[in-house]
Amino acid sequence: MTLLAAAAVLALTFLVALRVGRHAVVDVAWGLGCAVVAVTSLLVSTGSGDDGRRALVTTLTVVWGVRLGLHIASRSIGKGEDPRYAALMKQASGNPHLFALRRIYLTQAATMWFVSLPVQVAVFETSGLGLVAWIGVALWGVGFFFETAGDWQLARFRSDPDKQGQVLDTGLWRYTRHPNYFGDACVWWGLSLIAFDAWPGILTILSPIVMTWLLAKGTGKPLLEKDIGERRPGYVDYVRRTSGFIPRPPKNIDSPKKGTSP
Repeated sequence: MTLLAAAAVLALTFLVALRVGRHAVVDVAWGLGCAVVAVTSLLVSTGSGDDGRRALVTTLTVVWGVRLGLHIASRSIGKGEDPRYAALMKQASGNPHLFALRRIYLTQAATMWFVSLPVQVAVFETSGLGLVAWIGVALWGVGFFFETAGDWQLARFRSDPDKQGQVLDTGLWRYTRHPNYFGDACVWWGLSLIAFDAWPGILTILSPIVMTWLLAKGTGKPLLEKDIGERRPGYVDYVRRTSGFIPRPPKNIDSPKKGTSP
């Protein structure tokens, strides 16, 4: 049922993308789709799991997913295709719509389903909430703060005409180049800990691992930073002094003195 729910969300998103002519709408569907999977899990598990755990993990997932979906939707209004998807579509051979359906939407649906496995399992666990689950709630809170505050700081920075072409290196962005991605990872580890609190939740440990890898090494940070140095010259120095993922105090890097090698 949850796999069908994920597929239905991405199928609808594919139809929307064809209508508006932009595959970037799939980013809006990510958070909203995870919320749909969580609600589907809740409905399917009625009468099976602990009501407290079921309500908690579903609520946290929906709050995270709806906020993320609305945020991405608001920032993409009036913009063209995302360069990531434009570059991907250049690889298409044959029917471009079938290529997009296979490489973007089916892949996204499968990833959404796999990453959300801890939520799907947690709603069926019958034991009450324990210490590990509450640690997960706290970690979810940390992640939600980093993601929400980071997005807000970036939106405010981009709305300032005087900041055009500059690099945001204040607030949370002083300690990590991607507070939103770090927050996303914390959110999913937090949700996973709610599942790990009882058997058989620990069997889904690969889900948060895959999510973290995608954010830090896969389709998240690496793709975003691929050519950003060309668009923002100051980004190279920003990379040298700022952590790429886990928040850390910035490095104190002095410019090389005249007559010396860098």
